[in-house]
Amino acid sequence: MGQSVIQTKDIAKIYKMGTETVEALKSVTINIDKGEYVAFMGPSGSGKSTLMNIIGCLDTPTRGQYQLAGQDVSETSENDLAEIRNKEIGFVFQTFNLLPRQSSLENVALPLVYAGFSKSQREERALEVLTSVGLGDRAYHKPNELSGGQRQRVAIARALVNNPSIILADEPTGNLDTKTSYEIMELFQYLHDQGNTIVMVTHEDDIAQYAHRIIRMRDGLVESDNINENITRVGVEPA
Repeated sequence: MGQSVIQTKDIAKIYKMGTETVEALKSVTINIDKGEYVAFMGPSGSGKSTLMNIIGCLDTPTRGQYQLAGQDVSETSENDLAEIRNKEIGFVFQTFNLLPRQSSLENVALPLVYAGFSKSQREERALEVLTSVGLGDRAYHKPNELSGGQRQRVAIARALVNNPSIILADEPTGNLDTKTSYEIMELFQYLHDQGNTIVMVTHEDDIAQYAHRIIRMRDGLVESDNINENITRVGVEPA
């Protein structure tokens, strides 16, 4: 076994909606090691997004334990959660979540503002990461001057800029056409080959096949957790 970055033990999440009680997660125990590439799959209402929100420190479990990089975050305060999020997790969202008036460089450098880096350090690091995802020549372009695939690459660069212990990708190809989706998955494959830990939520089976391990969720429980024997691989350099 390698070094664990994500450990959940019997975590449950219960929402009260008026008089109704919804068990989004019932009892989930998973362990993800440093350097793994994992996909969460499942239909709507299976609990995969709730699980991702807890892993990403965007939400806390109703019961159970969650350790991120060896730190128990099950009952952490909001401020401490925000600090852990910024330091340990890089997020990639389906909708990119880029600031429209900021350049690619400024968008990527944003997490470093909260981490206390100087302006020159932020710009140097942001340019380095943009170059690593094949967008060094687009550093001063704004989001509306970029294609969908380029915008997602900027979002991936922003996720990487803090050297997080985990990259969390929520439906990262959901807003992209098929060709661009495969280019983004090629980039994730390249990042994984560089040693990054990647956890991805997707409902698309062909996208999940890029992951090395697939955890299928149903009705708030882990239905199956298997090593992927048929990993989809393409070229390993970013375009």
